[in-house]
Amino acid sequence: MNLIEKLYDEHENVKARFVGITTNDVRYDFGIVYTNMFFGKPLVICMQTGRSTLLDPNDIEDLDYLQKVFRIETTEEASDLADFFLENLPAISLEAQYE
Repeated sequence: MNLIEKLYDEHENVKARFVGITTNDVRYDFGIVYTNMFFGKPLVICMQTGRSTLLDPNDIEDLDYLQKVFRIETTEEASDLADFFLENLPAISLEAQYE
């Protein structure tokens, strides 16, 4: 029998936001979880597909990454989504997470 080593087990009250948006061609419904874990990166979940990722400003500007993680077909749609995230996700303060 293999032993499982627990790396962490944190409990935290988090802020969650649910937002639905539409572009010219696509509707998106996202759950956004704001937490102190993961270096302050919000956890963004696409409610239609269940795909999720942690996003920071560098990730948001990487249109290829957004296309891949959310299975977006066009660069234009990824750009629209990036604009939304840049306006609506907080800047990240790089506080020490594992002190």
